[in-house]
Amino acid sequence: MTRSENIYLVGLMGAGKTTIGRQLARALKLPFYDSDKAIEERTGVDIPTIFEFEGEEGFRDREQKMIQQLTQMEGIVLATGGGAILREENRKLLKENGFIVYLQCSVERILERTRRDTQRPLLKTGNPRDRIESLFAQREPLYLSCADFKVDTGVMQSKEVVSHILEEYHSVNR
Repeated sequence: MTRSENIYLVGLMGAGKTTIGRQLARALKLPFYDSDKAIEERTGVDIPTIFEFEGEEGFRDREQKMIQQLTQMEGIVLATGGGAILREENRKLLKENGFIVYLQCSVERILERTRRDTQRPLLKTGNPRDRIESLFAQREPLYLSCADFKVDTGVMQSKEVVSHILEEYHSVNR
């Protein structure tokens, strides 16, 4: 792992990357970025609209450019999109430039957390459970391959998750 002040959060949608990221940034007095929000700000449209007009591949192209830009910054907390790790280049950039935390969460908890969210294009399906299980099976090996630390966000309150991350982060960045 590279010694860095950057903390990058990876994990499935609904795992708590934005919530935990904001709290981590506050605790460390670092700026917080959410790659999906940064893409929306840059394009002036929301993620579902990008998916509608450009498809997932078009969105992933935009996401890769944003990850390239954000990983050049120093001293940030970044919540990545759930699929950011699908591209090897993104995994490489994250690994080279920061401390990666995989926020793991059960399919049940993700279903609970996302059931009313209309801004998740990958869940616009007749069977969200099957979709989440499929995404989990595809992505978990990638999350694990690049993570410096893993924490289960489905069994703890966010403050406890933040505390565990800070403890690990400080132990490797002495």
